[in-house]
Amino acid sequence: MEIFYSNDIRGDVCFLDQEESGHCVRVLRHRSGDHICVIDGEGTFYDCTLLDDSPKAASARIDGVQRCWGAHRYNLTMAVCPTKNIDRFEWFAEKATELGVDVIAPVIGEHSERKVLKTDRIRKILLSATKQSLKGAIPQISEPESVSAFIRAHRDADELKLIAYCFEEEDAPRISIKDALAGETPAGTAPADPASGQPARPIVILIGPEGDFSRAEASLALECGFRPIHLGESRLRTETAALTAVEAVYFHYM
Repeated sequence: MEIFYSNDIRGDVCFLDQEESGHCVRVLRHRSGDHICVIDGEGTFYDCTLLDDSPKAASARIDGVQRCWGAHRYNLTMAVCPTKNIDRFEWFAEKATELGVDVIAPVIGEHSERKVLKTDRIRKILLSATKQSLKGAIPQISEPESVSAFIRAHRDADELKLIAYCFEEEDAPRISIKDALAGETPAGTAPADPASGQPARPIVILIGPEGDFSRAEASLALECGFRPIHLGESRLRTETAALTAVEAVYFHYM
């Protein structure tokens, strides 16, 4: 299925930007009268008929609408420290989108080797992965902030807040992510109508940098209601740990 993206929808007509128009008309050779599929990035899917096959400004008539297309049954924010090798972080963002994530929040920790991240390229990766995995909603990518600022911003939120680090704190033993999710909406239950709201409270998972979180960051997270978790016995790279956490949530709600 070929899927195009438009955030310019006026009445019963959607307009493709120059990049999407060129892909539709020049690359895939669609012409007026052809059936095409369009998403708006907010969760809605449109069955359309191409009206104008201009390679710079194509437009299509909307014939059918599906809300919450390809939606998942949870709301997941992944706060992940960008890796020194940016390709690894981009790989995580792509694969997390394919599985199902709502927000990717780059956070900069005390031990982070990468302190700067440009989000424009990642947004393009998220759009491509959204279309490839048959979803209507593009995950949000937030601008980078410090780990401490992110933790404080979620202090009073009614969320399942989890933080994965490698060391042990005597007064706060780590539990497996599987056990941490067990108290949420049971896996295997019938999906709720996505339009009526999510069946569980939002989930926020913090994954640290190559050098792990600092003790101070971990202590602050615990003070703000985050639960310490582990992802098994293997020592995982940052991007592998982050994707493993996404997969744990994905499989819990299948």
